[in-house]
Amino acid sequence: MEPRKYQSIIELIVCSEAKHKGDFAETSALSTKLLRQHLQLSGTSIWLLSPCQTKLNLIAHNGPLSVSESSDVIPLSEYPDYLNLLKSSRHIDVADAKQDERVAELRNRYLEPFNIGSLLDIPIRINGSLEGILNLERVDIQKDWTDTEISIACQVADQLALTLATQQSYRKDELLSFFQSAVDQSDQVTMLFNLKNEVVEFVNEAYANLTGLPIKSFLNKSIWNLILFKQKPEYGMAHLNKLKQGETVRDVVELKRPDGTAIWAKFCSRPFLTNTNERLVLVSIDDYTSQQQAKQELERRAWRCNLTGLYNRFHFTNELEKTKSGNLVLIDIIGFKHFNDTYGHSRGDFLLRETARRMKHFSEANLAKEIARVGSDEFAVLLTETHSVEELESFANKLYHHLMHPIQIDRESIAIKPAIAVVDIASVINSLSPLASADIAIQHAKKKQSKRIQFFNAALLSAFKEDSNIEHDLHYAIRGRQFELYYQPLMDLESQAYTGAEALIRWHHPQKGVLYPGSFIDIAEQTGLINLIGSWVLESACRQLNLWQRFNSDMTMHVNVSARQFFSGNLFNEVWELLTRYKIKPSSLILEITETELMEDIRHATSLCNELSELGVGLAIDDFGTGYSSMRYLKQFPITKLKIDRSFITDIDSSKESREIVSAIIAMAKALNLSLTAEGVETKEQEFFLSKQNCNQAQGFLYSPALREADFNEFLASSMNEIQGEAIH
Repeated sequence: MEPRKYQSIIELIVCSEAKHKGDFAETSALSTKLLRQHLQLSGTSIWLLSPCQTKLNLIAHNGPLSVSESSDVIPLSEYPDYLNLLKSSRHIDVADAKQDERVAELRNRYLEPFNIGSLLDIPIRINGSLEGILNLERVDIQKDWTDTEISIACQVADQLALTLATQQSYRKDELLSFFQSAVDQSDQVTMLFNLKNEVVEFVNEAYANLTGLPIKSFLNKSIWNLILFKQKPEYGMAHLNKLKQGETVRDVVELKRPDGTAIWAKFCSRPFLTNTNERLVLVSIDDYTSQQQAKQELERRAWRCNLTGLYNRFHFTNELEKTKSGNLVLIDIIGFKHFNDTYGHSRGDFLLRETARRMKHFSEANLAKEIARVGSDEFAVLLTETHSVEELESFANKLYHHLMHPIQIDRESIAIKPAIAVVDIASVINSLSPLASADIAIQHAKKKQSKRIQFFNAALLSAFKEDSNIEHDLHYAIRGRQFELYYQPLMDLESQAYTGAEALIRWHHPQKGVLYPGSFIDIAEQTGLINLIGSWVLESACRQLNLWQRFNSDMTMHVNVSARQFFSGNLFNEVWELLTRYKIKPSSLILEITETELMEDIRHATSLCNELSELGVGLAIDDFGTGYSSMRYLKQFPITKLKIDRSFITDIDSSKESREIVSAIIAMAKALNLSLTAEGVETKEQEFFLSKQNCNQAQGFLYSPALREADFNEFLASSMNEIQGEAIH
């Protein structure tokens, strides 16, 4: 096409009514239509940066389905390198999108999915600043974009920039008019004064209403006629000096009207330069009298927790910030949320009040300075006096046992399970806040099996930093495909054949080698990364199960599901989609979740378990026996399997108690028609006992550790050959 014919595009845009009005959206729609028709493009679109410059918003698109129709918003974080390149370029012309490394970042999410062979992107700039992008696309790969095509596209981008500038100018004029009207009618005082000659140049009617004096008393007069400067000259001079140094001054001051009435004025004074380099100050003032009076009243009441009568977190943190030595003691009530959900909020409140009463009585007797409720089920004590380690241990032990005494609620005796953390404030104040240190220590205390008391120390700080490093590395692990699934065989004790596997994640850390879940799953759970990891595990396991079932339709796959993933709201749809995509038998997929996690939200858990059960998916309680182990809850959930925790299996040979517990679990499961898998089986004697008790399945080192996919396949083939050989003989 001749360059002159191209020029008609510009003429049509320039002469359009939309451009004259500064209507950027309509001008964009016209531009995309003309460019696509005249340049024979597959698609054309125009994007604008959001005001906060965090995303691109689609303004106009012309063409068939493309990325612009699949999403009208693109976060800038998706293509940072490409956008930086665009900011420094007049244009980016790509003839072969599959080969050009400049668009490598766009390839997976944009170019390949929408079959784009070549593209031309032109920045839309105003005064050199990137405001948007004009995007031209072709499906086919071409030799090069011609100079004429690039030139006309750049001219269109310039016209779009002019239109956008016109729109912004109209908007500024409109806003200025709105602002003038709003200021005149506002109850907020607005004032302008000249910083050089100290003369008031503008003040609205609200100032007269606030002070009781007419505007003419101040307009075009020295600022020293203002009430603030008259009544508080030293304060006013300090205020003025800060403004002359370029500082913004905010404060609340008490003043008096001419009739002697006290008022509180909340003001903000901000210096600025005009286009003519005059130094002015914009002052905004609110009548803060009623708010200040209410604030003073609230401050008298705000230090206390309404439920317990103890100091609240706000007061406690204020006191803690002033404290440079002494000790912080943090107390957490383990399982309070479950108690609240099970017994109701009124009983939960009673438990909190009784805990507070005991703490207050104990702390006062032991000369503690501050006692506070700092969380829903957390309490804190501040010991400002110097104490030896032995004295602190004694204090913590006595407090622990004092709180553990059962509480009588109605006819039930409820045992409180406290966890206590102790922090030496002086030792952490330069590296970590005392409360943050206490939170770290309390998490360790809660994991203890017996006396849950933990002193914060260097080892915990080191572990915290290590956890932070693990969290940082996890982000790269997810993107860098550093995870791999291993599979531990499941032995059917009756047939002595391997009928499935449990999928277990391993992390191939580039520096630390192979990491087991125990070293990173808790961190992933706390940071929310567990949802991404869990989704990857679930899909990878389903994909593998699909491959196995092509040769053995009876193979099953056990997959662990974390609490956060379980309650995410996406699990049902995710499982349904995977079952459909990989065409696996629903009953061959068994999702494992621990008792403790199920108890976090019984109502939601019951609903989700029923939905999954209707899909046909198996549900197993992992580590059974270590949590609530309640028949009441087992009957409530549509569970298909229990997995006996390895801690009971390990000492079956030597512990009568473990044998009785395992036998009881098996009997209970049989009564409820539940399948059973024993974890951690390592000896033939353990296998014999379990088989004799009619346990269905077992897994453990007696059979095999978790294996990589290829090794697992070889293991299955080898075991199958052994079975067939025994059958022949």
